[in-house]
Amino acid sequence: MDTATRDKWDKTSKRYDLMVSKGAEKRWEPYKRELYSNMQGKVLFLALGTGLDIPLFPTGLDITAIDISPKMLKQAEPRVAAYDGNMVALCMDVHDMDFEENSFDQIYTSCTFCSVPNPIDGLKALAKVLKPGGEIRMFEHTGSKIFPISLMMDLMTPLSSISGPDMNRQTVDNVRKAGFKILEVNNVFLDVVKTITARLPEEPRG
Repeated sequence: MDTATRDKWDKTSKRYDLMVSKGAEKRWEPYKRELYSNMQGKVLFLALGTGLDIPLFPTGLDITAIDISPKMLKQAEPRVAAYDGNMVALCMDVHDMDFEENSFDQIYTSCTFCSVPNPIDGLKALAKVLKPGGEIRMFEHTGSKIFPISLMMDLMTPLSSISGPDMNRQTVDNVRKAGFKILEVNNVFLDVVKTITARLPEEPRG
């Protein structure tokens, strides 16, 4: 496990809900709810955090959620227990997951790949546990291609990454490089906050 990343988010866990629950989470709630409305089959949710997204999930689903931070998951326990469906939350690093290949029908992420240390490798790891033809649906904060926003995000990233996310990740490109076919990208705020839908090839892996 990446202990540096684990420790960073453990330290953030106590103030995480206060930082995001009344601002960003309220603002993005309608877009996330729409994205999650597509959940079906056996679902993997990456980076559960304190579980703020759980009330937005459709009911009655089979969801496995993982997070690298045990302290985040500890705070998520009441929300996991309250979910009207089958949900299990596990402490796990996306780079070193314990799932068998082809385990999940869908994968969902929420503001996750701005923080995964090796994003392309993390996405490739997800591809291994996703069934052929399976989809990944993402709500992500990414870098911008609009100047001077792009320059500002590049300058901010060395500081923001100390206790939180990188600001300049090119996540759409990373998804493509990891072997997924991009189906749809919708910008929610400028070209910074967006939803991404991608699919694995139908051919089984050898």
